[in-house]
Amino acid sequence: MPLPKINCLTRHSLLTILTVVGVIGGTITGLILTNVSDRPWSKREVMYIKFPGDIFLRMLKALIIPLLTSSVISAIGALDLSLSKKIALRSIIFYATTTVCAVVLGIILVWTIKPGAGGTKDIKKEKTEPQKVVLTSDTLMDLGRNMFPPNLIEAAIGQGQISIKVPEQYKANPRYYNKTFDLKDHYTEWEFEEKLELRSTNVLGLVTFSVVLGVTIGKMGHRGQPLLIFFERLSEAMMIITGWVIWLSPVGVFFLVIAQIMDIPSFAALLGQLGLYFGTVLLGLFLHGFGTLSVIYFVCTRTLPFRTIAGLSQVLATAFGTASSSATMPITIQTLDNMGLDPRVTRFVIPVGATINMDGTALYEAIAAIFIAQRNGLDLGIGHAAAICITATAASIGAAGIPQAGLVTMVMVLDTVGLPADQISIILAVDWLLDRFRTTINVMCDCLGARLVDMLSASDLRKMDELDKANADTHELVEVVKGDV
Repeated sequence: MPLPKINCLTRHSLLTILTVVGVIGGTITGLILTNVSDRPWSKREVMYIKFPGDIFLRMLKALIIPLLTSSVISAIGALDLSLSKKIALRSIIFYATTTVCAVVLGIILVWTIKPGAGGTKDIKKEKTEPQKVVLTSDTLMDLGRNMFPPNLIEAAIGQGQISIKVPEQYKANPRYYNKTFDLKDHYTEWEFEEKLELRSTNVLGLVTFSVVLGVTIGKMGHRGQPLLIFFERLSEAMMIITGWVIWLSPVGVFFLVIAQIMDIPSFAALLGQLGLYFGTVLLGLFLHGFGTLSVIYFVCTRTLPFRTIAGLSQVLATAFGTASSSATMPITIQTLDNMGLDPRVTRFVIPVGATINMDGTALYEAIAAIFIAQRNGLDLGIGHAAAICITATAASIGAAGIPQAGLVTMVMVLDTVGLPADQISIILAVDWLLDRFRTTINVMCDCLGARLVDMLSASDLRKMDELDKANADTHELVEVVKGDV
């Protein structure tokens, strides 16, 4: 019946328009409120304004764990094992390729534009904060540990992180607060412990477990059907709740953007100080999103992605407003389902993408590391560029899908070029805004990856459906014959 389809399309278009209006309206309102006040807004006043947005964000985050686990398990469990391998392989190859391309593009741009050229050497500057001891080896091992959590309940509330205990005698040393005192020369004998970082859920561990359980259910055959049906129904229930929450997105995004704009003292002064760096990152994100990704998509599918991107307006606006690919995931899955993608593909590719695919973050970290090195007068060679490429790729995989998670993994990238972790403070002023742009690119890449995998897997999925139908018909015929006998 054409009328319901038109109704559905109209409602979807209305929601998309309202979400985009929420982003633009929040930006304008935030700038107006910042400029009309004769004094800076207090943290408490900003908190009051942000409250509706916080409620919306909490609703979305509450959906992440049940939706992620049920979606991945039901998607993998419903597929033939050989087909699930193909879908997983296609997804990982696409994500790995786009991430490496993003890092390489970022390095080329920052070397060409040189946004940090002419900066003063401030590596010897005195510090007022203690140094943090963060080792690249520990960060990489944390990634491996979090893939296999010892406790699933614990994985749902936080992720493990190695923390080195600095002995008291070093803290008492005045040079401890000075960059000339390199703590990493003294860490070998220090004790360390694994702490639970409660700031973000261990999504990587939950995805790993869900994939294994999905494969197990698929191998169990008809004996695993009751469990598979449970997760399929749970996934359906979560999508219905998502549909309810989605209609709050224009209001939630509106207040989140207002609060973020009001939280900065002077927007114009901010861009003036770091304008060239800010422009370099934005240019890189734009070229990657509408250039590199489009070329890869066209080579694989022989079609241009712009019609698909146009249909993602609401998803991209929500990603910009929340600055979290994980929080946007429920809306992403529902939007792609409405666009006609096979649910078995979206429910696997999107959660995996929201976990490991961080193109925007990888590009930003490569640019930020070299920008900081340029400000400190360091000339980086091809060897450093290769090390940054590898480290930024690994760091982006380990980054949580939450606001400003890239700052956590930036420590690892800075360590690659021999810069102290406190150098991150140089870029903190504009990071909140860049975080929204790079999250938008991350989510767009996830969606294009899902569309690409869906198109490449269409014939395999069709054959599987035909085989399932033939098996069902055979089973029904056998039941009829038994009844006649």
